[in-house]
Amino acid sequence: MQEVDFDHEVEKILAKDSRYSREGYQFVRDGLDFTRKIVNRENPGLERKHVSGQEMLDGIRQLALQQFGPMATTVLAEWGITRSSDFGEIVYNMIEIGLFAKTDKDSREHFENGYDFDTAFRKPYLPQSKLEAEKKPIAKLD
Repeated sequence: MQEVDFDHEVEKILAKDSRYSREGYQFVRDGLDFTRKIVNRENPGLERKHVSGQEMLDGIRQLALQQFGPMATTVLAEWGITRSSDFGEIVYNMIEIGLFAKTDKDSREHFENGYDFDTAFRKPYLPQSKLEAEKKPIAKLD
């Protein structure tokens, strides 16, 4: 079996769809590997190669927080990624060119409305006082 040159294949994608940067594609590939490790660690003895869209979104979120901390939304935006459906677009661009595979159960829609970026990437770094203030209802002025 011939090994695929990831960078060369991403160049083909970028020639057709320039919405996302090369780094975004690399990060999603790393996110898939990261997610597989999590899923396989949580299910010892059951080595899974395939992960669902929701599992992948969660793994990508965890990896972004781990690698970029409070700068995650800024870094992702720099790569053209501003919502969970962007991850799905990247995944499906890679599926179409043969870098990723899918099952009949997979679809782009699994990445739609996966999570709000503000909640997923900003909220974990807010101070407790700010989180509590967000929970309090705003008083009405009469």
